[in-house]
Order: sequence, then structure tokens, then C-alpha cells
Amino acid sequence: MTDQTVPTTAAGDPATARGEQTRQLILETALRMFRERGYARTTMRAIAQEAGVAVGNAYYYFGSKEHLIQEFYARTQEEHRAASQSVLERESGFAARLAGVLHAGIDVLTPSHEFAATFFKIAAEPTSPLSPFSAESSAPRQASVDLFAEVVAGSSAKVDAELRPQLPELLWLSYMGVVLFWVYDRSPDQARTRRLIDGGVPLVDRLVGLSRLRVLRPVSRQVIDLVRTLRH
Repeated sequence: MTDQTVPTTAAGDPATARGEQTRQLILETALRMFRERGYARTTMRAIAQEAGVAVGNAYYYFGSKEHLIQEFYARTQEEHRAASQSVLERESGFAARLAGVLHAGIDVLTPSHEFAATFFKIAAEPTSPLSPFSAESSAPRQASVDLFAEVVAGSSAKVDAELRPQLPELLWLSYMGVVLFWVYDRSPDQARTRRLIDGGVPLVDRLVGLSRLRVLRPVSRQVIDLVRTLRH
């Protein structure tokens, strides 16, 4: 009697491993083509052809180009968190932690600078599922907010008790402003964006520290109310 291999569906079996390899191949090919040709000029058919897979196979793993971008968002956020860990483990000062995380975000994004400049026109559309504010982008958006929550939670900053729960989202919104500036920054190696971070973080740090002063509490309440209004 000869032994027969019975295929299984357990994670890590050869079929699953091959499927994940195919999925990653399609994703890597798509991201490279987006950077080289631009998002609008890259079709799912072209991605499949370049990756050496059937068009139907490409659609099996990613239902559309939008799904590929959402995967790009998720991967970028994972890389941002990983790149931030050393400064979060090393620093306790709020300003140092925030600056480190902002610089880490730009480090991760830098290889996609040219792609981001052309892609932003699509992502900036209010109704686009590729907008960082869209429902489709909720998972990577929340992951980024959680990273800024870690910036606050692990710091020695004394923050107004009512402002503290809203601060991570405010920091994420500030980060979105930095990213927008970076998209249009044509200075060598986007040096102006780095200066914006280095100049802006001390101001944010000071405002956070002042938030506990009684005279500024009405302003803090206005900020909190604004965040709540925008969220809902």
C-alpha cells in the first residue's frame, strides 16, 4: 500500500502558501506599476499581465484597484508602526515621541513620493473610497490614530483630562496635514517637510502643556466639541 497525501486547508499548507505568494506578487507588481505609470494609467489587466497571472486570478485576490490601494494603506501603516517603535521605546518626552513618529511616517512614505503626487488627485475626492477619511479606509485610519494614542499614553505629558481622549485623533489630523504638505513638497529630499515637523512639534507640545491651565480650558472645550462634531 502506498501513502497518499491528503490536501488540507490548514494555514501554512502548500496551497495556502502558494496562494499567499500569488497575492503578494500581484500586490508588489501593482504598487511598482502605480509608482512607474501612475494610478489612473494602470489597469487590473496590465497588473495581471505584468505579474504573469490570469486576469481572473488577479480579481480573485483583489476585487479592484481600490482594494489594492487599501492594502497599500494597511501595509504602510504597519511599516509606520514598526519604524516608530525604537523612538517610542526610547523616549518619554511628548515632543520627542511625536517628532519621532512623524519623521518615521515620512521615512516610510518617501519611496512613494512621486506616486503620491499623482494619486492624491483621486484620493482627495470627498466621495472617493480611497480618501483617508472614507469608510473603506477606516481600518488603517484607526490603526494610525492608535499609534498616536501610544505617543500620548507613553509620554510624561500632563494633558487636560477632557482633551486626552481626543488628542490622538487631533494628532492624526495634524499628521494628515504634514502628509499633504509632503505630497506637494518639491524641495530636495522633501527637506521642507522635515523642517515643518521640527518647527511644528514644539508648538504642539507647548499647546498640549498649556491645555491644563484654567484660562485656556474654554479653548480646549471648543476643540473637543469641534472634533466630536466632525466625527459625527
